[in-house]
Amino acid sequence: MEEGRKGKEHPLMLAMNEAVSIFRDLGFEVALGPEMEDDWHNFGALNFPDNHPARDMQDTFFIKGKDGMVLRTHTSNTQIRYMEELVKSGGKPPFAIVVPGKVFRNESTDAGHEMQFYQIEGLMIGTDISVRLRPSFFPFVEPGFEIDLKKGEKWFELLGAGMVHPNVLKNCGIDGAKYQGFAFGVGLDRLTMMKYKIPDIRVLYQGDLRLNQF
Repeated sequence: MEEGRKGKEHPLMLAMNEAVSIFRDLGFEVALGPEMEDDWHNFGALNFPDNHPARDMQDTFFIKGKDGMVLRTHTSNTQIRYMEELVKSGGKPPFAIVVPGKVFRNESTDAGHEMQFYQIEGLMIGTDISVRLRPSFFPFVEPGFEIDLKKGEKWFELLGAGMVHPNVLKNCGIDGAKYQGFAFGVGLDRLTMMKYKIPDIRVLYQGDLRLNQF
């Protein structure tokens, strides 16, 4: 780098930092978790049945030589770990957390998909929550909904959310009859593409210094 010139933040980091800052201002605590995860925290505790297709090689990277370990397919593993530690330490709801981080899916890459990408999730557990939902299905929420964004003539899935499934709270030692909450997950890569008008998700991971213009 030439003397006197400074580096720039990557568009993904700009988007992530802005999103985290917004949630911090709303009172959310930032929580982080491991990218290599065990089956329980990535699937079991989140109410994924043993035969769920997300467990297949088509969707999940399994770690060779480490039975039951995967590269996390979402940042929801951190929600489970946060609630487990809360209960172990004698804490209890209400709480609100936001979870940014990298996730991995075993899928083909194209302009809108990558094998690694970033998510930011939120989880809020309380005693009195009213929400409006558009129906969809995720094992760890009930009911659930999702939001898509349109880019040109094509729709991109951006956000999945819903009321936390009672089984997930039970798996973490929280009384689902007493507490309820909602969770959401946003694909930061696609959000960044929309914000900065980046046409191809693969550009974000090619080390192209021209991204500094953002």
